[in-house]
Amino acid sequence: MKTPPPAIAPHSLFEDVLAILTGTLFVSLGVAMFNQTGLLTGGTAGLSFLIHYSTGLSFGLVFFVINLPFYWLAWRRMGWRFTLKTFCSVALVSLMSSLHPKLLQLSALTPFYVAVIGGLLMGVGFIVLFRHQASLGGINILVLYLQDKYGFRAGKLQMGMDVLIVMMSLFVVSPMALLASIFGAVMLNLAIALNHRPGRYMAV
Repeated sequence: MKTPPPAIAPHSLFEDVLAILTGTLFVSLGVAMFNQTGLLTGGTAGLSFLIHYSTGLSFGLVFFVINLPFYWLAWRRMGWRFTLKTFCSVALVSLMSSLHPKLLQLSALTPFYVAVIGGLLMGVGFIVLFRHQASLGGINILVLYLQDKYGFRAGKLQMGMDVLIVMMSLFVVSPMALLASIFGAVMLNLAIALNHRPGRYMAV
């Protein structure tokens, strides 16, 4: 006779708040490092970088606005708790990405170093948010929905979409920055693919 699996204790409100602060801090630091070296990433952050580099508009403002249409899908498919946590996460990354350069001075960063460190920072931040039923909006909402609904791997789906978005930057950044950006997107999504699998971790 099989022993029933142990009951999973739900995350407390304090744990959710701490996790969202931690995850958004990691992601926003990676974003700030990418911004300083002229790199891009995937998802709505990548689209926000493209608009930021092309127009000079604030990354944080563009990132917040570009995510607004995706909350309808989040509400319909993932529930109000997920939507609320995601809204807070997006708002925090928008704010923190603008504050990091004022609080932390980093100089002489090389693109491929930033691709590794920044990509892994963002990947770990995403995992923290995913495990507390939150995301950073946009494509993250879409891939999480497809994983929950059809069992697709979130990391692989995100990787394909991210590489496509990064390739759109061909006429915005230098070839070296583009190559480093692709490498950074791979590092980010590799961290997610290896650590966020259906059945391996159940977030409640």
